[in-house]
Amino acid sequence: MGLIVQKYGGTSVANLDKIRWVAGHVIRTKEKGNGVLVVVSAMAGETDKLVKLSLDIMDPPDERELAVVTSSGEQVSSGLLAMAVKALGHDAVSYQGHQVRIITDNAHSKAKIVRIDAERIESALEKGKIVIVAGFQGVDDDGNVTTLGRGGSDLTAVALASALEADSCELYKDDVDGIYTSDPGIVPTARKLYQISYEEMLELASLGSKVLQARAVEFAMKHDVPLHVRPTARPEQEGTWVVKEEDMTHMENILISGVSSDKNQAKITITQVPDSPGIAARIFSPLSAAGINVDMIVQNVSIEGHTDMTFTVPRTEFKKSIILTESVARELGAKDIISDDKITKVSLVGVGMKTHSGVAAKMFSTLSKEGINIMMISTSEIKISCVIEEKYTELAVRALHDAFKLGEEK
Repeated sequence: MGLIVQKYGGTSVANLDKIRWVAGHVIRTKEKGNGVLVVVSAMAGETDKLVKLSLDIMDPPDERELAVVTSSGEQVSSGLLAMAVKALGHDAVSYQGHQVRIITDNAHSKAKIVRIDAERIESALEKGKIVIVAGFQGVDDDGNVTTLGRGGSDLTAVALASALEADSCELYKDDVDGIYTSDPGIVPTARKLYQISYEEMLELASLGSKVLQARAVEFAMKHDVPLHVRPTARPEQEGTWVVKEEDMTHMENILISGVSSDKNQAKITITQVPDSPGIAARIFSPLSAAGINVDMIVQNVSIEGHTDMTFTVPRTEFKKSIILTESVARELGAKDIISDDKITKVSLVGVGMKTHSGVAAKMFSTLSKEGINIMMISTSEIKISCVIEEKYTELAVRALHDAFKLGEEK
């Protein structure tokens, strides 16, 4: 029939019973006449365990060696799944990232895919084998092991689906059965979406939604790879399709698709820096060189030739960011650095914002009614984000979800 790419996350392969179940489902897909390429994450909790071991040895860890350590989890799960398939009487072969030549740049723990040599996979598929690839892994041109960042197995699956021109890319999740209007763990009335655009999903993934990796969605959007997020335990159940905006139905009726929160945020303010050309570049260039993603930036009105500069970075990069910022602040003669890592970014996302007004005002008034102060604001064509105190995260998400009636069927 065609080539199906299936990706299984860590909770889907968390133990041997689950691995055997996945093997059975993969075989059933194969028996329908499909070629099957499977991408697997490490078993649930394994990557966190490997990161902790690395931090216990060296904090912060050497990036090259961290990639070597953390990539080993997927090697185990891919090998176990291949054996499970073989134990059920079908032919399978497992490959690691370097074996199928997923070539990346040399940013060891946040590597970007440069190219894929799919010849080895194509050869195995032509022989009727079920091919199982370790997700998350890559290799640079010098042969060094690299990893694709948190959730990188999603990216592996999407990139392989694109390279092999697969008919479908199915992303199986054990903890969710699709994309919801918000985290059901925070909002009990959250509703499953049956379609969402690449743009909306990319914003949600970038803003804290952990269902799909943001880079995987971006890659899918760029290469037009439709994604189907499905529940592992109920594979026959319709999940959520992530598609082009023009392929969606009932778009006019949807103003907001989701509300998200991201606690992986920290805020840094440099006070009384000289307000002159080139200052922003001097502040942010060292952060960029260190691979730190600066998100929101606010510069105050200049007073007597000086201004305050506030910006946010991932909380996981907070310590490194402070060290780099302190060095620049001394060079610039800034007065002080004020930091806060107890913040959250809450966001509304929806393509309907392109043609409807009043969303920002309603968001701000909703937060105000709950006594929640807004520290920073950023907007895009389909997104509004506010930085608030971390302790108000769940209250803010629930209030916004209710205010925009996201729990109601459209």
